[in-house]
Amino acid sequence: MKVTGIKSYACTDDEGKLYFIAKVETDEGIYGLGEVGIPRWGNAVASAIEHLSEFVIGQDPFSTERLWQHMFRGGFFPADKVYCCAISAIDIALWDIKGKALKMPVYKLLGGPVRDKVVSYPHTQGGTTEELVENSKRAVADGWKFVRWGQPETGGVFEYQGMDGLLEPVESMRIAEEQMALVRDAVGPDIQLCFDVHTRLDTAHAIQLCKALEPYRPFFIEDPLRSENTASYRTLARHVSLPIAAGEQWASKWPFREVIEEELISYARIDLCIVGGLTEALKITHWAETHYIDIVPHNPLGPVSAAACVNLCMASTNVGVQEMPRRPGSYATDLFPQQIDWEDGYSFVPSGAVGLGVDFDEEAVQARVVDPTGWPPQLRRNDGSFTNW
Repeated sequence: MKVTGIKSYACTDDEGKLYFIAKVETDEGIYGLGEVGIPRWGNAVASAIEHLSEFVIGQDPFSTERLWQHMFRGGFFPADKVYCCAISAIDIALWDIKGKALKMPVYKLLGGPVRDKVVSYPHTQGGTTEELVENSKRAVADGWKFVRWGQPETGGVFEYQGMDGLLEPVESMRIAEEQMALVRDAVGPDIQLCFDVHTRLDTAHAIQLCKALEPYRPFFIEDPLRSENTASYRTLARHVSLPIAAGEQWASKWPFREVIEEELISYARIDLCIVGGLTEALKITHWAETHYIDIVPHNPLGPVSAAACVNLCMASTNVGVQEMPRRPGSYATDLFPQQIDWEDGYSFVPSGAVGLGVDFDEEAVQARVVDPTGWPPQLRRNDGSFTNW
């Protein structure tokens, strides 16, 4: 079997959600799907996919390690985030091909199942604190065991709202503490709370916030710091007792080195669609296991990303929880008619699935192709200065 072509599609669903999908084709008619982790960098990533295809076309799709090394190191300069997003999509698609060719799910190729299903958490934020509380209660009623929301905009909840806004750290921290208290009271003591700072605070403020949230026993505090300087997690670790989750912005295994080796985090937020695909994510997962660090794969994307993450989790011992913003099979079903399954707070690859367990309608995707550019909402402080989204 040989790879004969690679296509990429940036498309939106009926709700305007953007997906960037790669399709790797072979001479035996088997194809695989992958997903790009930073879809708004789409034009740059599309060019990288086209460039990398020069290494991949004509090659055996089973040679995932060799192809990964060529794609990552083939240009002398190691791949950056743009190229790592492209590598991720291609690599995931190659694993999908291998599973389909062998008529088995990908998790069996990753070492076989160590669990039947993966506990997952949804996104429960809303436009206001009241909506956050109601969304959290509704999620619990639907069977989810976790709830999750992000560092609030000054004045309420801010995330995926499609508008610019204000985020003054001290004010936002006060609102975050109020929200944590309200959500904990609303969902009870047994539901796990995940809170995402989204890299919006500096070290001093992150320490202060973590200390304030301790009484509510969150499952983890995610991305409390910016991701460029991993050494800053040493300072955080000296002062904070809450579990810390980080890693979604890191491309390849090397940025994880310091926080894993020095055990500065409790949960590794590996993004399979940024870090280099399943080939690289598997290495980081096993490395984290030697330090008793669980993985919580980052998955804010679409059905292909969700399927890749769940396959990895089903074959990995050290799993904390799987991010699953919406229940699989409840969205974008016209574009992705075959998706993984969900029941009572757990996601899983359905029985009898081959490959990743997800498929798309290529004609429907082609009809929804868009220009994959643009920016997320922009945040500023009260003095007009820019702060992290």
